[in-house]
Amino acid sequence: MKKIYYLSSCSTCARIISELGLNDKKFIFQDIKTEKITPAQISEMKKLSGSYESLFSRVALKYKTLDPKPSTEAEYKNLILSEYTFLKRPVIIIGEKIFVGNSKNTVAAAKAAL
Repeated sequence: MKKIYYLSSCSTCARIISELGLNDKKFIFQDIKTEKITPAQISEMKKLSGSYESLFSRVALKYKTLDPKPSTEAEYKNLILSEYTFLKRPVIIIGEKIFVGNSKNTVAAAKAAL
Protein backbone atom coordinates (compact mmCIF):
# COMPACT_ATOMS: atom_id res chain seq x y z
CA MET A 1 0.00 0.00 0.00
CA LYS A 2 1.16 3.51 -0.78
CA LYS A 3 -0.72 6.15 1.17
CA ILE A 4 -0.23 9.66 2.48
CA TYR A 5 -2.13 11.33 5.27
CA TYR A 6 -1.77 15.08 4.81
CA LEU A 7 -3.48 18.44 5.14
CA SER A 8 -4.38 20.08 1.83
CA SER A 9 -4.03 23.57 3.33
CA CYS A 10 -0.49 22.85 4.61
CA SER A 11 2.23 24.33 2.40
CA THR A 12 4.83 22.00 3.91
CA CYS A 13 2.76 18.94 2.97
CA ALA A 14 2.31 20.32 -0.57
CA ARG A 15 6.06 20.91 -0.88
CA ILE A 16 6.89 17.36 0.25
CA ILE A 17 4.28 15.82 -2.07
CA SER A 18 5.79 17.77 -4.96
CA GLU A 19 9.40 17.07 -3.95
CA LEU A 20 8.74 13.32 -3.77
CA GLY A 21 6.56 13.31 -6.89
CA LEU A 22 3.79 11.43 -5.09
CA ASN A 23 1.08 12.52 -7.56
CA ASP A 24 2.80 10.38 -10.21
CA LYS A 25 3.38 7.32 -8.01
CA LYS A 26 -0.16 5.97 -7.49
CA PHE A 27 -0.48 7.04 -3.87
CA ILE A 28 -3.79 7.11 -2.03
CA PHE A 29 -4.23 10.63 -0.66
CA GLN A 30 -6.25 11.29 2.49
CA ASP A 31 -6.80 14.89 3.54
CA ILE A 32 -7.18 14.44 7.30
CA LYS A 33 -9.26 17.61 7.64
CA THR A 34 -12.02 16.46 5.28
CA GLU A 35 -11.70 12.68 5.82
CA LYS A 36 -11.16 11.91 9.50
CA ILE A 37 -8.69 9.26 10.57
CA THR A 38 -10.41 6.06 11.69
CA PRO A 39 -9.43 3.99 14.73
CA ALA A 40 -8.29 1.22 12.36
CA GLN A 41 -6.05 3.63 10.43
CA ILE A 42 -4.43 5.05 13.55
CA SER A 43 -3.87 1.51 14.87
CA GLU A 44 -2.13 0.56 11.61
CA MET A 45 0.06 3.68 11.84
CA LYS A 46 0.93 2.81 15.45
CA LYS A 47 1.84 -0.74 14.45
CA LEU A 48 4.27 0.60 11.85
CA SER A 49 5.69 3.48 13.90
CA GLY A 50 5.86 1.78 17.29
CA SER A 51 3.77 4.22 19.35
CA TYR A 52 0.98 6.75 19.24
CA GLU A 53 3.35 9.28 20.79
CA SER A 54 5.58 9.10 17.69
CA LEU A 55 2.55 10.14 15.59
CA PHE A 56 1.64 13.05 17.88
CA SER A 57 2.46 16.64 16.98
CA ARG A 58 3.68 18.77 19.86
CA VAL A 59 3.93 21.85 17.64
CA ALA A 60 0.15 22.05 17.14
CA LEU A 61 -1.23 25.29 18.59
CA LYS A 62 -3.91 23.34 20.45
CA TYR A 63 -1.20 21.31 22.20
CA LYS A 64 0.04 24.42 23.98
CA THR A 65 -3.43 24.91 25.51
CA LEU A 66 -3.76 21.33 26.78
CA ASP A 67 -3.70 20.94 30.53
CA PRO A 68 -2.75 18.38 31.59
CA LYS A 69 -0.51 17.28 28.74
CA PRO A 70 -1.03 13.72 27.46
CA SER A 71 1.16 11.11 29.11
CA THR A 72 -0.22 7.71 28.07
CA GLU A 73 -0.53 5.98 24.71
CA ALA A 74 -4.33 5.97 25.10
CA GLU A 75 -4.36 9.74 25.62
CA TYR A 76 -2.20 10.32 22.53
CA LYS A 77 -4.46 8.06 20.46
CA ASN A 78 -7.67 9.71 21.64
CA LEU A 79 -6.34 13.22 20.98
CA ILE A 80 -5.24 12.31 17.44
CA LEU A 81 -8.64 10.76 16.73
CA SER A 82 -10.52 13.72 18.19
CA GLU A 83 -8.60 16.49 16.41
CA TYR A 84 -6.69 16.20 13.11
CA THR A 85 -4.23 18.89 14.15
CA PHE A 86 -2.58 16.49 16.62
CA LEU A 87 -1.34 14.13 13.89
CA LYS A 88 2.26 14.86 12.95
CA ARG A 89 2.18 15.28 9.20
CA PRO A 90 2.54 14.21 6.60
CA VAL A 91 2.38 10.49 7.32
CA ILE A 92 3.65 8.50 4.34
CA ILE A 93 3.18 4.73 4.22
CA ILE A 94 5.09 2.72 1.63
CA GLY A 95 4.41 -0.98 2.09
CA GLU A 96 5.51 -1.82 5.63
CA LYS A 97 7.49 1.40 6.12
CA ILE A 98 6.14 4.58 7.67
CA PHE A 99 7.56 8.09 7.51
CA VAL A 100 6.10 10.55 10.01
CA GLY A 101 6.63 14.29 9.92
CA ASN A 102 8.52 16.76 7.79
CA SER A 103 12.10 16.69 9.06
CA LYS A 104 14.82 16.62 6.40
CA ASN A 105 15.90 13.13 7.48
CA THR A 106 12.34 11.78 7.29
CA VAL A 107 11.76 13.24 3.82
CA ALA A 108 15.14 11.92 2.64
CA ALA A 109 14.33 8.44 3.97
CA ALA A 110 10.94 8.48 2.21
CA LYS A 111 12.62 9.57 -1.01
CA ALA A 112 15.12 6.70 -0.69
CA ALA A 113 12.28 4.21 -0.08
CA LEU A 114 10.54 5.29 -3.29
